[in-house]
Amino acid sequence: MRKKAGKQDEPVAQAGDDPTQPADATSSDQEIYERIVTAIMEHRLPPGTKLGEDKLAKIFGASRARVRQVLARLALERIVVLHPNRGAFIAEPTVEEAREVFEVRQPLEALVVRRVIDKADPRIIARLREHVQAEEDARAARDRRAIIRLSGEYHVLLAELSGSTLAARLMHELASLTCLIIFLYDAPSVPACRDQEHAEITQALADGNEAEAIRLMAEHLEHVEACLDLKRARPEELDLEAALAG
Repeated sequence: MRKKAGKQDEPVAQAGDDPTQPADATSSDQEIYERIVTAIMEHRLPPGTKLGEDKLAKIFGASRARVRQVLARLALERIVVLHPNRGAFIAEPTVEEAREVFEVRQPLEALVVRRVIDKADPRIIARLREHVQAEEDARAARDRRAIIRLSGEYHVLLAELSGSTLAARLMHELASLTCLIIFLYDAPSVPACRDQEHAEITQALADGNEAEAIRLMAEHLEHVEACLDLKRARPEELDLEAALAG
């Protein structure tokens, strides 16, 4: 039987179609989490920035419920602070909290170094050297955002390669807090790490020299802490959408 001329068949909605959502795929919870953390690690989201649920939902094409779950996760990691009737804000570590972070990092990083030395795995050294090379490439390109992010990620990577899930989780939290501390109390465009310190630590690990690796790591953390200016004024507010654009 012939169809009537002049009228096309209407498209049939497929299972899973949602006309209220944009055509492109929405961000997953992990993607939302990683975008926010990366923006913090690259000093694009300063401490004290309000993370409005409605605005984040629009930026990521996600529901407020999903955004709320991500914010709750960030709050558990102390990266975000949830204020009743006010919303979520990027944490603003106090001077006392800044000192506590470095106090905790010293023994934790020493533990990580010992575990990596004990493994004596050349694949770990190769991965660390690959990361150090990425840092050098970022410095050569004068990519300040990448330099800052990679400097913090070196310590997270080292903890992950140590094989300790707990140490890796703690280091992830402490590295993010350290980025916020540097943003608050140091020049936001300048990494606190000296250029060759990660390379020197990696070489000591490759040599299996535990005492030297621990000494270099301790000095490295002391250098970072010594760069802090506890009288630094808080940064001005910024455009949340622009900061998360990448």
